[in-house]
Amino acid sequence: MNISTRFAVAIHILTLIDSNKDGKSTSEWIAGSVNTNPVVIRRLTGMLNKAGLVEVRPGVAGAKLTRSSADITLLQIYKAVNAVEEDSLFSVHEHPNPECPVGKNIAGAIIPVFSLAQKAMENVLQEVTLDQIVHQIPVT
Repeated sequence: MNISTRFAVAIHILTLIDSNKDGKSTSEWIAGSVNTNPVVIRRLTGMLNKAGLVEVRPGVAGAKLTRSSADITLLQIYKAVNAVEEDSLFSVHEHPNPECPVGKNIAGAIIPVFSLAQKAMENVLQEVTLDQIVHQIPVT
């Protein structure tokens, strides 16, 4: 019922790749930072590759961004990893009582509001770039 953690992990992956331009960003190395299995990283990196955000090649270690981090928005990342389906960030309970006037009409009353709220969130994500996130991370 909430945004998949794939979104946050994908941002983590891309931030790491951007911060490691001179090194090899392998799934094992990234998994160490995310604290997850490299298979999870490879799955998400595959989704990011399919969306054109990273370049990966089978049998070759490492991933690279396909463009500047300033040209990648959080909305692109959000959509790349299928964080949520269109108009489904918020769910409405199934099978309310059709004999009740509220139960019969609640979905029609709140679904448009939920849709507007999701669009507003997506508009914010469109305005934030990966580069802005990268610059929030302290350099050690």
